[in-house]
Amino acid sequence: MSLEVPISVRTLVEYVFNTGSIDARFRSQTSLLDGTRIHQKIQKTYQENDQKEVYLRAEIPYENLIYKIDGRCDGLLFRDGNVMIDEIKSTSQPFDYLEPEGYPVHWAQAKMYAYMYLVDNELKEMDVQLTYVQVETEEKRYLKKTFSLSELELFVFDVMKGYAPYAIVQAEHRIKRNQTSKELAFPFQQYREGQRRLAGGVYKTITEQKNLFVKAPTGIGKTMSTLFPAVKAVGEGELNRIFYLTAKTITRTTAEEAFDRMSKCGLSMKSLTITARDKVCFKDETICQKEHCEFADGYYDRINGAVLDILTNEQAMTRDVIETYARKHTVCPFEFSIDLAYVADAVICDYNYIFDPRVSLKRLFEEQKKSTALLVDEAHNLVDRGREMFSASLNKELFLQLKKDFKGANKEIYDRASKLNSWFIALKKAKEESNEFTLEKLDDEFIELLIQFKEDAEPVLQLASTPNLLEAYFMVNTFLKMVELFDDHYVIYGEKMRNELTIKLFCIDPSKLLKQMGKGYRSKIFFSATLAPLPYYQDILGGEEDDYCLSIPSPFSAEQTDVFIKPLSTRFRDRDRTKDAIVSMIQAMIKNRPGNFLIFFPSYQYLLTVYEPFIQENPDIQTIVQATGMTEEERESFLESFKSGQKETLLGFAVLGGIFSEGVDLIGDRLNGVVVVGVGLPQLCFERNLIKDHFTKQDKNGYDYAYVYPGMNKVLQAGGRLIRSENDHGTIVLIDDRFLQQQYQSLLPQEWRQYTVL
Repeated sequence: MSLEVPISVRTLVEYVFNTGSIDARFRSQTSLLDGTRIHQKIQKTYQENDQKEVYLRAEIPYENLIYKIDGRCDGLLFRDGNVMIDEIKSTSQPFDYLEPEGYPVHWAQAKMYAYMYLVDNELKEMDVQLTYVQVETEEKRYLKKTFSLSELELFVFDVMKGYAPYAIVQAEHRIKRNQTSKELAFPFQQYREGQRRLAGGVYKTITEQKNLFVKAPTGIGKTMSTLFPAVKAVGEGELNRIFYLTAKTITRTTAEEAFDRMSKCGLSMKSLTITARDKVCFKDETICQKEHCEFADGYYDRINGAVLDILTNEQAMTRDVIETYARKHTVCPFEFSIDLAYVADAVICDYNYIFDPRVSLKRLFEEQKKSTALLVDEAHNLVDRGREMFSASLNKELFLQLKKDFKGANKEIYDRASKLNSWFIALKKAKEESNEFTLEKLDDEFIELLIQFKEDAEPVLQLASTPNLLEAYFMVNTFLKMVELFDDHYVIYGEKMRNELTIKLFCIDPSKLLKQMGKGYRSKIFFSATLAPLPYYQDILGGEEDDYCLSIPSPFSAEQTDVFIKPLSTRFRDRDRTKDAIVSMIQAMIKNRPGNFLIFFPSYQYLLTVYEPFIQENPDIQTIVQATGMTEEERESFLESFKSGQKETLLGFAVLGGIFSEGVDLIGDRLNGVVVVGVGLPQLCFERNLIKDHFTKQDKNGYDYAYVYPGMNKVLQAGGRLIRSENDHGTIVLIDDRFLQQQYQSLLPQEWRQYTVL
């Protein structure tokens, strides 16, 4: 039986012919963006009968493999009765730095297209042209060769041979993956209440190529309820790849554990976890150049062996596993994981690898997206993360510093920085009356100055990487990208602080851009225990009217939780007045209900305001406090303090919306109660008020969008730490008089509504 190998021309030749080192030295961002523009410009010079973006495909047998190869060649040119393949390559490097005869990987791509065209059209020979274009000067270099069918047949045979070991491993794995996915039974003895409904909803959504917004309660087993049906869809041929997207490391671990459990039940699936570059870098300083790093030097000469080795021997490619193989093959662990992302069956990673235009996995082709599902965990976090991804800011200090750095050193940079600094000074004077203001638009002079600064900085950075200039360059480049995206989903505002002035392009409503970045994927599943109210999240995360929505009730009974509301004011102006009452309430609680408690405050400062008098009055009570900037080891130590079977009371003081208020599982009597101080509203500020005003103008409840929904989400997340299984019992205390108001009551889970007022 022959094994089928579907593959694009580019993927095939890059695997066989890529060589060299990783080099993260400065590269002109303009040139990267201009690649498409250059292609289009060259194609516009084609003659009337020439063709562009010509789709070619071929089925080529090799031993027990059948390669199904396809791709689009840039141009098919007809000259003097002959046909010629044209492959366009743009470069930021001066032509003096290029190989005079062109690069083997570029010739390989063009020759593959030529072979496919020759066979299709029963021709005996063909011209092949590489067109190199220098993006800044638009200088062109043409390299042309003629190849016979027999020459190209030998070449293609060698390419097939070079790819075959990898192709066999992948093809055999795919058969086993599909079979085991199809046969896999739910990896627990039975479904929890509501779990089957969620799994069924996810499977239906994937098979119907729709999107789904799910509010599913804490403790239901959301990770398995979404991954299992996605895996089954792979077995049924509906999917080829799954992305499990998270905001936090701890939820990635849960996804890894789910794959491990399914693997022990017979599933054969390659799962990969991507960890941030700075966390996995083996060097003390992250400088991705061959002179500084042996893992970057010759990376592309060794990466195929590393990929083949790990795919042959491992199912779960976690951080530890990747680091082991990266050391074995002397390859950069981060780049290794990115290369694996294009071949793994399931990828566990941060949101930004899909949604952030500056970071996303750009080599995912549209055809691959059509067979890929996105599972977006803790999707409530994507709202502010989306705003962050699509916003950009610049400040006066940046250019003032460059003016000082380059005085007498480089006239162009000095002049540009001076003019930009002067622009900020002029704006500051014009807005003398207010520290915060909005602008209808950015004037053309400012945009032109930024473009000129970027252009002047590029040749300087190509010669030497100056930290301040490099930082300014990337900030300006990001800002200009966001200028291109600017529309009525944005607002421009300025903020003054003493001598500093910052201008921000703020993406108030990320829905349009999240939808755009998620376009092309077969299905998107947005899920969270606190995705409420669902219409709000469907609106702000880029949903459409025909998307599916699902709200699953808690499988846990109201009797498992004793809920109390203490109607004190926690508003900023009243905090000093009510802090003693909060201390007294905590004392009474632990006297009547000793155990392990987490107490959440809306800010670190507020936490200390209550903690300090409490510890003075209760020096014998064991307490731990969340600190700012905790390391992973310190976080783990904090959580490990909550032990099962402890006889003495332990109080953990933490910040609402912080690292301990979501994604934390303290099962059984490791946690006996949660106290939430305040309704979690973000601090009143200019930016939040801009959000409020924006949505109010759209006839939506702007105050809810800006303050109430984000705040109550934090409250629900914090309270959700308590009941994690059918056997858990505990106490929730909500301290704030607003919890008795209808606006906030309506957002409380059903099982919290049988409360007692203290």
